[in-house]
Amino acid sequence: MSTDTMFEKRLTSLTDTALGVFRIAVALLFAMHGTAKLFGWPQGSPAVLGAWPMWWAGVLEVVLGGLIAIGLFTRAAAFVASGMMAVAYFWRHFPDGFWPLVNGGESAALFCFIFLLLVVTGPGALAVSRRRSD
Repeated sequence: MSTDTMFEKRLTSLTDTALGVFRIAVALLFAMHGTAKLFGWPQGSPAVLGAWPMWWAGVLEVVLGGLIAIGLFTRAAAFVASGMMAVAYFWRHFPDGFWPLVNGGESAALFCFIFLLLVVTGPGALAVSRRRSD
């Protein structure tokens, strides 16, 4: 067996764990957008309680990001989060131009497609939903 084949085999064996780590990192970054909207942390000013759409978006980002991070209802939460980011992109960014780099919608577009990927792949390793009861 060649070195390249052995290397690929080793990397392939880590796919599930890598997907789980990726899911956790992305979900925590997404949830941080929510904490910025709700609490002004780590930067910014918090939205007024109940203010549409910022406060509600913050709630969704924290809840969905938390669910995705722990790997509970990952596919459903990622589906809602993906849709939320698509709406954010087309409602807030697209009117300022087509290209995400130009209209400031890069993170919304990236989160949208990342969450779509998680809908298809599932949570990977390190997910609460994969824990089996004895």
